[in-house]
Amino acid sequence: MTTLSAAAHRTFASLATPNFRRYFGGQAVSMVGTWMQAVAQAWLVLQLTGSGTALGLVVALQTLPVLLFGPYGGVVADRMDKRRLMIGLQSMMGILALVLGVLTVTGAVTLWQVYVLAFLLGVNNSFENPARQAFVLEMVGPEDLRNAVSLNSVLVNAARAVGPAVAGIVIAAGGLGFCFLLNAVSFVAVVASLTTLDVGALRPAPPAQRRPGQLREGLRYVRRTPTLLVPLLMMALVGCLAYEFQVVLPVLARDTFGGDASVYGFMTAAMGFGAVVGGLFVAARGKTGIPALVGAATLFGVLIAAAALAPTLWLELVILVLVGAASVGFLSIGNSTLQLEAEPGMRGRVMALWSVAFLGSTPIGGPIAGAVAEQFGGRVALAMGAAACLVAAAAAALVVRRPARTAGAGDEADEAGQPRRVN
Repeated sequence: MTTLSAAAHRTFASLATPNFRRYFGGQAVSMVGTWMQAVAQAWLVLQLTGSGTALGLVVALQTLPVLLFGPYGGVVADRMDKRRLMIGLQSMMGILALVLGVLTVTGAVTLWQVYVLAFLLGVNNSFENPARQAFVLEMVGPEDLRNAVSLNSVLVNAARAVGPAVAGIVIAAGGLGFCFLLNAVSFVAVVASLTTLDVGALRPAPPAQRRPGQLREGLRYVRRTPTLLVPLLMMALVGCLAYEFQVVLPVLARDTFGGDASVYGFMTAAMGFGAVVGGLFVAARGKTGIPALVGAATLFGVLIAAAALAPTLWLELVILVLVGAASVGFLSIGNSTLQLEAEPGMRGRVMALWSVAFLGSTPIGGPIAGAVAEQFGGRVALAMGAAACLVAAAAAALVVRRPARTAGAGDEADEAGQPRRVN
């Protein structure tokens, strides 16, 4: 019992912080709504067009603003009170979901409206993502950061398991539009949690003073810091071609396995279940640093390749559970590594670049994955993502080994670019 209690304490350590516990509860409700909308929006686009390319385009429009405005979003996050910024941006996300829900329920929705609303949501995300990522450290402190990041990933992926299942029930009972309306309501929970936090218990970084060149300053800082640059470049490649599941899986469900929205929902739920298990493991025992990230990318690539080769739907679902576990491991290790390595005054800008690498690469990767899936099938699109993971892992491993041969040991290796923290 003592051993189990100790393991549980390690796994959920950050939830001992009252502010993070309250924030976590609000996010739990909102994330279920977000995944409901993701499933409903993907199936809405397929209903309107029947095109995998159109599905890739709407995903690209939702993430293009992160590529365009994400770095500046990091500058804003470093300058402003992150909690207040998030309250405003989360409220706007609820309004956008409400508009799409009303249009769909009334039968007035058209493809161009979905495109416009997806783009506006992306603009909002380009400012909200870096603020939210950096705000976690202000709630829990550096000692529990990795645990909090991992539990956030668990939350996102638990919602990935629950949200699509709920979406399937809601779609069957009332139609696609009600998924969007319920998502709009879910934002009330996260806004309420943010407004009721104990502000005195937060540990905010000193706000950056407004001055010219702050965006360039952040880019120069990352360029000269290998422990930041390497994970960001890995995420850019992997995020571009491997994390396009919302584009590839609907096509795989429909064309490869002859399924409908429920089969797509099961695939998404399988990945979500695996990600919960993987996230809990990382929360309790995970490491940070580039070597750990290389290992996670390698495992991720091997499992995606296995998913591309699965001959039956049931085997596909089993492998997708493992893919989900590996995906959250890669994300959690990369996110924690960056936050622990970044200087406090640069953290917003560094995490903005993480969002650019992860989400901002989708305007490139989304249409590519959609076109490949449409022309050659979902299996080939998955194989492309697997190759991206393995190439990123191999390139990063070479970068890590090169300075190790020339710098010697100890502090010299740190100066040459070896990870300074491997916990």
